[in-house]
Amino acid sequence: MNRRDFIQKTTLFLGTVGAASVTPFLSAKEMTHLAGASAYITKPATIFNTRQRQLIAAMSEAVIPRTDTPGAIDAKVPKFIELMVQEWLNEQEKAIFWEGLNNLEAEVPKQYGAPFDELSTQQQLTVLEKMEEQALSSSWYRRGNIHRPFVSDAPFICQVKELTIWGFFTSEVGVTKVLEYNPMPMRFDGHYPKEGMRATWAKQTFYS
Repeated sequence: MNRRDFIQKTTLFLGTVGAASVTPFLSAKEMTHLAGASAYITKPATIFNTRQRQLIAAMSEAVIPRTDTPGAIDAKVPKFIELMVQEWLNEQEKAIFWEGLNNLEAEVPKQYGAPFDELSTQQQLTVLEKMEEQALSSSWYRRGNIHRPFVSDAPFICQVKELTIWGFFTSEVGVTKVLEYNPMPMRFDGHYPKEGMRATWAKQTFYS
């Protein structure tokens, strides 16, 4: 089984209702693997040092901060990103990631007087917005570019954003505390009872 292809297919689960909805995307072998797989986040992550983990944690939390719902750190997204860099990114993608992370570590203190993880929320957003401005020529930003393979030459900021969102919304926290299943698409009913919808969604996913 091609692990890379398999993981990309799992992103199509977001927004689906149950097993019947994902059947067209997975082979029997892939469905068997998914049913028996242990939690990916329990794997050991060893590729980052302490400083790098702090930077990635701050970046992911800036993308999905804790508000009235959990944030990226609550969902163990920093470890998910480390595992993806360690086990999933190809050599081209890893080279872009490491260059971006090393540049973040070296240049931000020069410009702002402190490392990224020690900046204020507004300063962190300013740094990320500048990184995005510099990356806008990437095909990652192409209009309507939603269901597509992972872009191998995507800039570092794009990698972090995509992995953060991916990791969060396929985590137990993201599924049970944030995602909600709307059983009536294309119809608004202001009186429809909302209570319990997150629990309903969680029971219809593939988490154990």
